[in-house]
Amino acid sequence: MNASRTERRGAALAHFPRRIGLLLMIGLMGLLVGCAGVRIKPVSTQEFIAQHRGDILSSGTLSIAARNTLSIVGQDPAPCRLDPSLCIGALFNPTGLDEEQRLSALAELWLVQALNQGRSDDSTGLDPYLQAARYAYAYLFYTSRPPARRAFEDRQTQVRDYYNYATEQVSLRAYRHYQTHPGEAPLNGAALQTAEWRLRIRNADVRLPEGERLPDELIPASTLTFRGLRSIYRRDGLGAELVAVTQSNREDTGNFPHPWSEPAFPAVTAVLSFPGGDLEAILRAREATLRVYDPYKHDAIRLAGDTVPLAANFTSGYGLWLARSNFASQAIRNVLGSADGLREPHIYLLQPYDPKRRIVLMLHGLASSPEAWVNVANEVLGDEDLRRNYQIWQVYYPTGRPLAYNNRAIRQTFQATLDHFDPDHTAPAGRDITLIGHSMGGVLGRLLVSSSGSVLHDAIQARYSLEPEQQARLLNDYSGLLYFTPVSGVSRAVFIAAPHRGTAYANNHLARFASSLIRLPLAIFQDLSGLTRMTQRGQAQYDRALMSNGIDNLSDQDGYLRLSNAMAISPAVRYHSIIARRSEDGPLEDSDDGLVPWRSAHLEGASSEKIIPGTHSIQETPPAILEVRRILHEHLRALEPDR
Repeated sequence: MNASRTERRGAALAHFPRRIGLLLMIGLMGLLVGCAGVRIKPVSTQEFIAQHRGDILSSGTLSIAARNTLSIVGQDPAPCRLDPSLCIGALFNPTGLDEEQRLSALAELWLVQALNQGRSDDSTGLDPYLQAARYAYAYLFYTSRPPARRAFEDRQTQVRDYYNYATEQVSLRAYRHYQTHPGEAPLNGAALQTAEWRLRIRNADVRLPEGERLPDELIPASTLTFRGLRSIYRRDGLGAELVAVTQSNREDTGNFPHPWSEPAFPAVTAVLSFPGGDLEAILRAREATLRVYDPYKHDAIRLAGDTVPLAANFTSGYGLWLARSNFASQAIRNVLGSADGLREPHIYLLQPYDPKRRIVLMLHGLASSPEAWVNVANEVLGDEDLRRNYQIWQVYYPTGRPLAYNNRAIRQTFQATLDHFDPDHTAPAGRDITLIGHSMGGVLGRLLVSSSGSVLHDAIQARYSLEPEQQARLLNDYSGLLYFTPVSGVSRAVFIAAPHRGTAYANNHLARFASSLIRLPLAIFQDLSGLTRMTQRGQAQYDRALMSNGIDNLSDQDGYLRLSNAMAISPAVRYHSIIARRSEDGPLEDSDDGLVPWRSAHLEGASSEKIIPGTHSIQETPPAILEVRRILHEHLRALEPDR
């Protein structure tokens, strides 16, 4: 038995070297397979898209396209990310690359170079951004394939972004240069010279306030987000989306130099171009032209012999204006008649005046301001068809003053604004105007499209029994308050939660207390004193039909409001009602929005009446905004023969 065990052990030892050799061979083959083989690494759809669309702007790393291009010319992408100058030279006259690969990689590498230099406030920081923009420009317009042939390619979108970002940064650095060199003229053709580049700036059609050569600030729209705005509306395309902050944003709300204000934060789009008619000339260029456009006037521009969409951001300037306006605190001062409050109605243009776009005139309610329209205006401007055909004007007025005085003052302000922008009264903008009013703004809107006839005159005559001479003086001295006709040019109106017949809430203790705090301007008392003397009543009470302040006027007991309901709305005006209903219980006729009863907001003869569940501030809700847009589109269809 021991002999057998010894024999087996000897046999095993004899085979041991063979087994070791076999194991070593298997291990070696495994190593070789591990080095030379391809293994699968599963990725999710999200990871795949992120990897293929990520680039230096979106992920902080070089794009896959750039890394592949560098690998073709024998360059390790990792050092290129840290120091692009090491790799840029390798992309000149390489073999194995087509021009699209080379130009797009150069655009991205020069952008990396620009980003690596950090922030530079002087013009020396322009050079790498101009290089990046030039190579992107060459890729987009001077390769064998036109942009339309690459419309669905991720790489074209990436290179367009390089161009737009580089253009943005060139714009900001050029602006900072001119800020620190106020003696130079940036928009009359004078060139900005750097060590390697000559940059010219042209103002295509951006309108700055009179006498203003540079805005106060130039802000990239991409850096702005807002609370309170539901959507950011912009247009994809070529160019840097910017907001120009102008001097008009510093106006004193109590003392405007004009009855109107053009946009204090206009949207602008900057575009870079390079001289030369072919790729070789573009790549030799060390000169560039920066043109600044008004994106409301241009959907597209001609560039490098092609028509391209112009990038635009239609929300950021509007949002920035509202964010810096301080309207919330002003509105309280205005209703109370504070000395530092608004003295007269004022009209804000939300975009530069365009004689071809129809005007939408918006009037806010009691103790409110243009902020009441924040999402309404934004959604209208966000609708491309509406934006192309309308321009928004917002009326800001002291809501504590009597309706009679605001009616007269708003008419005068609106007419003065139209006279300024269209002195010959020939532009389409002044025809087929749409008026939109919320709450008190709706009541005023109804007055603006109504004819007083002799309603107010007859009421005063019945109360005071005026002599013929006194009636003549009344007509002469108080014609704007007592006699008026529909505002010319308005052909459609929208009344939102408007208390045309008043509300009982204006009679409660809180409303009475608020009314007692309102201080009317001396000029109104002087007018009323004259009316009192004219009626030979000496120290008699002022006529309550004219004396009531803004809160009083909204009472269902107010004399002026009752008289206004006897005035005829112009037959040339199609009007619509949007009415809120806070509860669906009970009949519609007995419903209200928490402040205004349906019976007060309802108007016979309306072209439409939209009932929306909600409370009094219904104008900002999506259903109300959708209805406003529907009405504006309907208005455009009605104007189709004239468009």
